[in-house]
Amino acid sequence: MSGLKLHHVVRESSLKDNAPLLILFHGYGSDENDLFSFASELPEELFIVSARAPYAMQPYGNAWYAINFDAEKGKWSDNEQAIQSRDLIAKFIDEVIATYPVNKDNVSLLGFSQGTILSYAVAFTYPEKIKNIIALSGYINTDLFDTKTTEDYNHLSFYCSHGSVDQVIPVDWARQAPKFLSELKIVHKYNEFPVGHGVAPQNFYEFKDWLKTKI
Repeated sequence: MSGLKLHHVVRESSLKDNAPLLILFHGYGSDENDLFSFASELPEELFIVSARAPYAMQPYGNAWYAINFDAEKGKWSDNEQAIQSRDLIAKFIDEVIATYPVNKDNVSLLGFSQGTILSYAVAFTYPEKIKNIIALSGYINTDLFDTKTTEDYNHLSFYCSHGSVDQVIPVDWARQAPKFLSELKIVHKYNEFPVGHGVAPQNFYEFKDWLKTKI
């Protein structure tokens, strides 16, 4: 649909209005169709929106921000671009709520890799917009937000998972999330699966069951 900040595809809800909203954010070099393959397997009451990242790559694919794969962790990401995408996503959430018959108080984000990093950043910057976060194969980049008080986050729930042999984002980076979330008194579940940079079938079924209990 045109007119909104980000190009996207939708799967409508079985509900006529006030549907729980799930927004999907793909990883680096992919597009809106990647995670949208999950849509047909997810609860039918969900209104699902899968967004395309704003930066087109050559020869194909899209990114939420530039990555320098040769740099050290601290300089790996173009944080300025990432923060711009964080704020763009926040505006996009408002636009989706204004455009579609969804419940503004029941918004879940699902990210993969770079989409997860941005989902964390959006949740910690704009917690009032979000209820649940599914964070697949990513990590928390604390350069992308300023932490608020724990009271701002006490309504949030996170499901976080990672491949134990991920060759793109080291599992050690992902393992920082449970500690970070615990310190903020945020309800969360963290699990690892014996895969690389991807989503194992058992991972999919676990977060699907988790999401069912949250919406």
